[in-house]
Amino acid sequence: MTDVEFTSDLAGLLAGIQRLVRRRLRRGLTVPRLRGAEVELLRLVEASPGIRVSAAAKELGLAGNSVSTLVNQLVKTGLLRRETDPQDRRAALLLPTPEAAERLAAWAAKRDALIGEEVAQLSPDDRAALAAALPALRRLAAGLRDREEEG
Repeated sequence: MTDVEFTSDLAGLLAGIQRLVRRRLRRGLTVPRLRGAEVELLRLVEASPGIRVSAAAKELGLAGNSVSTLVNQLVKTGLLRRETDPQDRRAALLLPTPEAAERLAAWAAKRDALIGEEVAQLSPDDRAALAAALPALRRLAAGLRDREEEG
């Protein structure tokens, strides 16, 4: 297998796994589905409560007006709170609502259970291979994150 074939296979598999997981988890949803960018913003706000809209836009690699639109939608649905920054009254601080935290936690639990069920079906050698690949995948993710910050 050439380097080009390897990277193409890896990229396709990672994207395909993510797509399959999303599809499986969306079945049986009892609440309106969130778009990918909305989930990314909610995860960021949950990890960094009080983040400003401008900082969220930079972190997500999106235009400020795009993040503002997402914020407005999530505030309207009760998943995000926007508060005036006491340091700069022109800026808004973003905070997750309890409902957002519950939805993110429920999604993560379902995702972990789904992946856990599939991994349990693999052979011990396959599970060991996946475990051995995790450090390299973390470095790959870190490299992509670093490149995102540079560009």
